[in-house]
Amino acid sequence: MNTLTPYLPCTDGARLGFGGAPMGNLFEALSDANAQQVLSAAWRDGCRSFDTAPHYGHGLSEQRMGALLRQQARVQFRLSSKVGRLLTPSAHVPREQFAYVDGLSNVQHWDFSRSGIRRSVEDTLQRMGLNTLDAVYVHDIDAETQGAQAPHVLQQVLSETLPELTQLKQEGLITHIGLGVNDHRIVLEVLKHADLDALMLAGRYTLLDTSALPELMSTLLTRKVALALGGVFNSGILAKRLTQNADVTFNYARASAQWVHKALHIQNIADLYGVSLRAAALQFALAHPATHIVMLGVRTAAEWQDARVADKAVIPMAFWTHLQREGCIPMEAPLPTPPHT
Repeated sequence: MNTLTPYLPCTDGARLGFGGAPMGNLFEALSDANAQQVLSAAWRDGCRSFDTAPHYGHGLSEQRMGALLRQQARVQFRLSSKVGRLLTPSAHVPREQFAYVDGLSNVQHWDFSRSGIRRSVEDTLQRMGLNTLDAVYVHDIDAETQGAQAPHVLQQVLSETLPELTQLKQEGLITHIGLGVNDHRIVLEVLKHADLDALMLAGRYTLLDTSALPELMSTLLTRKVALALGGVFNSGILAKRLTQNADVTFNYARASAQWVHKALHIQNIADLYGVSLRAAALQFALAHPATHIVMLGVRTAAEWQDARVADKAVIPMAFWTHLQREGCIPMEAPLPTPPHT
């Protein structure tokens, strides 16, 4: 087994992992029993890479994942979590925080300091009942999230966060250091000053949004940064069949008319070839040589199985070249290759 990678494929070689946001009750509550049911189903199906974060349900996702993973041999899976937010128990926690419903009774605050990073990793391991993490991502340091504090946060990440993670790596608590972000531009900025082992990037290299393609994707290959893509359905708009007046989400907010129009155009072309929009979105994300794995945020075992079917769907090359001719995807984007029959 290759201990140098922060990600493992499924036992049949499929490059799909389990993203933990739904296990933290993102948008709606999920019972503990149902959470364990979907986690166990993915494990039985061969999933061996799991990602979570303190942010996801204020520790609930980590707690639920830990309940499954600590029953398995540690060498059989890869696990990542994130730092940047510390959790503090509180008797006055609202039912909904940051779109997570009925999470643990904790409140969040930002902390990128050396002591905060060490405490965050130790707290995560305690919540999960484990003693090591395969990757730790510095979470949400982009300007949209941090606002006016973004320049200060970047400097602190470079001067305190990454050095402390390096120390934790030397101590054997973690094995890979990276960023977990929704904005590719902050990754390029960090790479000007520091090396990274891994990256969790959500929503910026998808069938709909290829903004990471011109510069970041090639940089990751050159710098040997292992890429896990999240949000390949852009938080909903590519996840199911669209209608003209669909109320769908893009980047965790209501999709603008521009994105809906583009997605409908892609869907209309997909219909000409009998292609599922969901399958096209998943396979496009996996086709780039920088992509090591796609992390799927699923809520049910059926959603996991649907993604497994989408990963194996046969999509004709004519579909992809049609998208390129129409300007739906860049001409330079790597295209999936149909399996040989």
